[in-house]
Amino acid sequence: MGHILCIETATTNCSVAIGKEGKVVALKEDYSDNYSHAERLHLFIQEVLKENNLQPTDLAAIAVSKGPGSYTGLRIGVSAAKGLCFSLDLPLISIPTLTSLAWQVPEEKSTFIVPLLDARRMEVYTAGFTVSKEQIFDTRAEILEPNSFAKYLDKGTVTFIGSGVEKFRNICGHENARFMEGKLPSAQEMVPLAEIKFQKRDFEDVAYFEPYYLKDFMVG
Repeated sequence: MGHILCIETATTNCSVAIGKEGKVVALKEDYSDNYSHAERLHLFIQEVLKENNLQPTDLAAIAVSKGPGSYTGLRIGVSAAKGLCFSLDLPLISIPTLTSLAWQVPEEKSTFIVPLLDARRMEVYTAGFTVSKEQIFDTRAEILEPNSFAKYLDKGTVTFIGSGVEKFRNICGHENARFMEGKLPSAQEMVPLAEIKFQKRDFEDVAYFEPYYLKDFMVG
């Protein structure tokens, strides 16, 4: 079984991981407030391969975070992933950014999980999941209001995670709301998701694949 290289650039976190059989064997990321993808992404890829005595030819597939997120960040990550797939003749796997973010929440944490990625003003990119990571509403852009997500908050505990958490925490007074602050999407959670898709041979068309921007205005 080969290794899968995972690339996450949808937010300020420039993150690269290598997985094998669904387990993380290497992780390198810049979890900062600045976009460093153009400078660091290819360096990180080279470093995780070298530090684990791997050659690009040892890879079985490339996985990339598909969005939504930063327009520029997504373009850099997808361009790098497609370039590797073309040069190495490897399949391309896409992972929804909000799905991998939801996987950071432990199962015992709550009833529902709602990742929030900051867009602009009071808008976020969001999706909904059960605690067992089954999706309950599709990815969408939403303008936050005090009663946002009340349908789920009234049913049980909801954990909100991601860069949009702080703006919602300031207006949400529901007793069932839980907030995981300071969390961004990481290539680490992409590893098991990429393995699932690899086993199903759920691959993208490398020539025509484009990031899922949802909207173009989130510049980064």
